[in-house]
Amino acid sequence: MVTCFVLDASVAAAWLFDDEDNPRANAALERLETELALVPQLWHLEVRSALIGAERRGRMRADEVDECLRRIEELPVETDTKLNVGVSFALARAHRLSIYDATYLELALRADAPLATLDKTQAAAAVAEGRMLVEALDGLV
Repeated sequence: MVTCFVLDASVAAAWLFDDEDNPRANAALERLETELALVPQLWHLEVRSALIGAERRGRMRADEVDECLRRIEELPVETDTKLNVGVSFALARAHRLSIYDATYLELALRADAPLATLDKTQAAAAVAEGRMLVEALDGLV
């Protein structure tokens, strides 16, 4: 049985931008060597939104963005298509999350998987809902 975790777009973005080194993001990247990452369909849009924003602001050149897209496509991720919008909405309401962040939490709950995120509010909501977080070796960062 393959173990898995839910991968938030904030973590993937940290991998792609050289100036956003983060121990929690690095821990999630290391887990991809032996585990599968689950992502909602929204993840693909959020990662690409971060990249196109970086290109437009001059933070990355077009060829660098294209290389990041190639790297993203090579990641061992499985895209979930069974979103429960009602549960996502209830989680967003209960924990004051964006509906987007609640979507990742809904998937983590449904898949009974830990969540890798850099968003503190989303992480607190996950813990409140009984989800484990993907952490750096030295604990919560």
